[in-house]
Amino acid sequence: DLRNPDEPLSAAEYQQLAYQTIDELHSRGRLPVLTGGTALYIRAVTEGLRWPAVPPNPAIRAELEALLAAEGAPALFARLQTLDPATATVIDRHNPRRLVRALEIVLTTGQSKVALEAAHPPPYRMLMIGLDRARASLYRRIDQRVDQMIELGLVEETQRLLAAGYGPPLPAMTSLGYREIIAYLAGELTLEAAVAKIKTETHRYVRYQLTAFRKLSGIHWFNLDEPCEEEIFATVTTFLRAGGSR
Repeated sequence: DLRNPDEPLSAAEYQQLAYQTIDELHSRGRLPVLTGGTALYIRAVTEGLRWPAVPPNPAIRAELEALLAAEGAPALFARLQTLDPATATVIDRHNPRRLVRALEIVLTTGQSKVALEAAHPPPYRMLMIGLDRARASLYRRIDQRVDQMIELGLVEETQRLLAAGYGPPLPAMTSLGYREIIAYLAGELTLEAAVAKIKTETHRYVRYQLTAFRKLSGIHWFNLDEPCEEEIFATVTTFLRAGGSR
């Protein structure tokens, strides 16, 4: 709830907001707990990632947006593989906004996006805990959650956003759930097909997320399909006794 749907929030901005909040909590002697998020946003905070200071290039971006509209994200990814193979190996090939930005950087500077990035780890002691489930269990819970989202008014919420002027091309409106319901409202999918697609695409996204999380070092993983609460609390207690929250 920090931005309206037409107001972007970059990983760099998120990082600074997180650091401000962490420091404020530390000043009050409280323990900050960062939960959820994508691997990129977690790394932004835990590793202190930095992003290339390359301003937008309207001409190049227009060209890339036209390619995206005509041929889709696979065409952007194929071009990135040719121009910047290093970034192509680590980027989410299904995320058109990140593909456009990575191509914009290499076409503007002639340098790889990952080569221009640097990391400056923050001065915090950190304990990272990962919660996992068996794939079938995870998919079942996802499907139940999608059904609940529909029951609680995802269609009506999407209608209200569209009526308020937040158009389908906005990045926020192309996120999982909204884009499929927009297709339903446009008559491109039945509601049943839209719901099924949300579930399938969420399954795919989870697979990508798990792959990204597995690449993060230092995570203590726990399987929620097994009794693990006591072990989690013991891990946290050991960490806190070893040096406090900072």
